[in-house]
Amino acid sequence: MAKEILSRGVTRRAVLGGMAGVAALSIAGRVSAAGGEAPALAQLAKDGKLPPLAERLPKKPMVVTPFEKVGTYGGSLRRGLRGSSDHNGILRMVGNQSLVRWNLDFTAVQPNLAERWEVSDDATQFTFHLIEGVRWSDGHPFTADDVVFAIEDCVKNTELYSSTPAQLAVAGKPVTVEKIDDYTVKFTFAAANALYLENLATPLGQHPTLFPKHYCSQFLPKYNPNIEADAKKAGVTSWTELFRSRCGDIEIPSRWGNVDKPTLDPWVVKEPYAGGATRVVMTRNPYFWQVDTEGNQLPYIDEINFGISQDVESLMLNVISGKIDIQERHISVLANKPTLSKNMEKGDYRLLTLVPSASQQCQIYFNITHKDPAMRKMFADKAFRQALSIGINRQELIDIVYFGQSEPYQAGPRPTHPWYNETYARQFTEFDADKAGAMLDEAGYKKGGDGFRLRPDGQKVFFSIDVIPTLYPDLVDALELVKAHWAQIGIDMKVNTIERALYYTRGDDNAHDAAVWPGPGGLDPMLDPRDFFAFHPQGSRYAIPWTLWYTSNGARGEEPPESQKKRMMLFDEARSTADLDKRGAIMKQIFDIAAEEFETVGLCLAVGGFGIIRNNLRNVPEKEPDSWSWPNPGPAMPQQFTFTS
Repeated sequence: MAKEILSRGVTRRAVLGGMAGVAALSIAGRVSAAGGEAPALAQLAKDGKLPPLAERLPKKPMVVTPFEKVGTYGGSLRRGLRGSSDHNGILRMVGNQSLVRWNLDFTAVQPNLAERWEVSDDATQFTFHLIEGVRWSDGHPFTADDVVFAIEDCVKNTELYSSTPAQLAVAGKPVTVEKIDDYTVKFTFAAANALYLENLATPLGQHPTLFPKHYCSQFLPKYNPNIEADAKKAGVTSWTELFRSRCGDIEIPSRWGNVDKPTLDPWVVKEPYAGGATRVVMTRNPYFWQVDTEGNQLPYIDEINFGISQDVESLMLNVISGKIDIQERHISVLANKPTLSKNMEKGDYRLLTLVPSASQQCQIYFNITHKDPAMRKMFADKAFRQALSIGINRQELIDIVYFGQSEPYQAGPRPTHPWYNETYARQFTEFDADKAGAMLDEAGYKKGGDGFRLRPDGQKVFFSIDVIPTLYPDLVDALELVKAHWAQIGIDMKVNTIERALYYTRGDDNAHDAAVWPGPGGLDPMLDPRDFFAFHPQGSRYAIPWTLWYTSNGARGEEPPESQKKRMMLFDEARSTADLDKRGAIMKQIFDIAAEEFETVGLCLAVGGFGIIRNNLRNVPEKEPDSWSWPNPGPAMPQQFTFTS
């Protein structure tokens, strides 16, 4: 039998530390729905074009305590996007309305659209009690039917999803979601899933609240026998393409490209994220289901204007000239900090401090599953990877690119984390060009007449490393130094700067030689273990086919070696273990194996970031976590941000 604990949130240690049954939560501070609303909505209600506020809110709406003070209505918040594939920039600001959410400190799972829950003693069943009376942005009720539809009809549809997302599958079997009553749903897993609440609070946990049944069902064959004809009429090739274009998914641009799709977000799309757009505009949701402590409906801010810049320089100019109200994405590069600090008065802003949860500032992923057999053999050679690692002058790189504000690091939890593994983090980080050269000689990579090395098959050692300059310009600078370091030991490498969409396409097609990305898992190693083993179908770029094998339970991809399968098995065991100490012991085994295999090459410990907040924008924390799992600034509740005069 599940036990209940009434609280405002459940800490990670409580969730993970072996409680007999984890947490039914109540929402403290209930108020009536008799508070205020935005003047424009009040006028629409007065004119009969919108139901009265009391009919648009739940009888007991969720109460959000403002960070500083009760706000005032009005204003357009300006924020920047970068190019045509920056959809997660919108998600981080707006799309955080899952069943549960993180607290501000990234330490506790709190109620959201589920006001409370119970978890069975064996962590296989999660029963969620939804807030009664929540409505989608078109006024249609949000109920258990929507949650069941989203998982059973959409996410588990094998034509839409080649495999069930990892957050919704355990022991190779997808979750089963059943309706108990109109506002109660039960999730049942095939085995213990002790991490589910934490995963549910991350962006990838949004599926249960993403697809409104009354709208999205029209794009499924089960509910619409004429769907193929509708797809053809819409100018697309299949019903799956039509579904994606109309209903989107967690991490694709079309999520923000359809003004007709109902949502549960504080703001709804008015001007969509579409090809050729110069901005995305979102306006307040008249049915948003949260209020402040005085009963005033949120959000305070009327609309969000996401200006689309084609380069970071344009975005920086907008920040400095006071045309951006809050921004950290794309500008949080140490080289920008002196400029932003110097122009604080001119731009009328203050600085935002970001606390990194990442492990690694720049992780190099050599494609061990390369399509070319000779390249695969080279990248799979551990001695080759080790030699290249000690052939990097990390201290020079840290001093030049990161102004001395880091330290050499490979991978794994940060030094402050209780699971820190020193061998995994520090091995092969001491620069020694002579030793690197000797290791390459011994491994059969001899120098040719031009000073560059040859593979054992006689071909020149040459490869490219994919990097997205618009997203991570510091990684481009870092790679240019790595290129120079490797040239000294006879390795020729190209820094392949490409657009983000192409970066993903090449990775998805397993068409890359190597790629870089900041390495996650510094403070949240259980939530994103992509560097520890082939876990993430897009992120574990040293072996995408292995991740597909893992996420599809062997139905797709390529069978990995035993050391990988061992880690996959151990991780499945760890995320089924409620006792935190036992889980840590299991994860240590994973880190030890990962250290021995040495599949990725890290450069330095992730550096703290920053951003800006306009001085007239209040209720904004000036220090917050920086993590995809805590998709800043979303968990800071932008719906309670407010402008002062």
